[in-house]
Amino acid sequence: MANANRNMQLVSAPRLEGDATIAGIQGEIDLHNSPDLRAAIFDLLSKRVVKRLILNLSQVPYMDSSAIAVLVETLQKLRPTGGRVMLVDLQPRVKGLLQIARLDSIFVLADSEQQALTM
Repeated sequence: MANANRNMQLVSAPRLEGDATIAGIQGEIDLHNSPDLRAAIFDLLSKRVVKRLILNLSQVPYMDSSAIAVLVETLQKLRPTGGRVMLVDLQPRVKGLLQIARLDSIFVLADSEQQALTM
């Protein structure tokens, strides 16, 4: 039960808008809690068919390579069905990390949820 509570703290309750599933992630994501992030996202994906997963990262000031690995794994899980992962409202440090790793070429980065919904 404690693990489920931690997952809820990392990922907000998802909401649906058209074919998009939108969820917020909050807090620093690192080696210690990236397994909780993975569990929360994969639990979400197991409950519905997701075409566009929009993750709002406005409340994520830092993420390390383990968090990025979770995002890549999420993308790999969605790609066979034509799904996409869209990362929105990134803080400069996180956006810079994704750009340095050239992951902005595999994820859709958007300034806002509204912008992502129109893409």
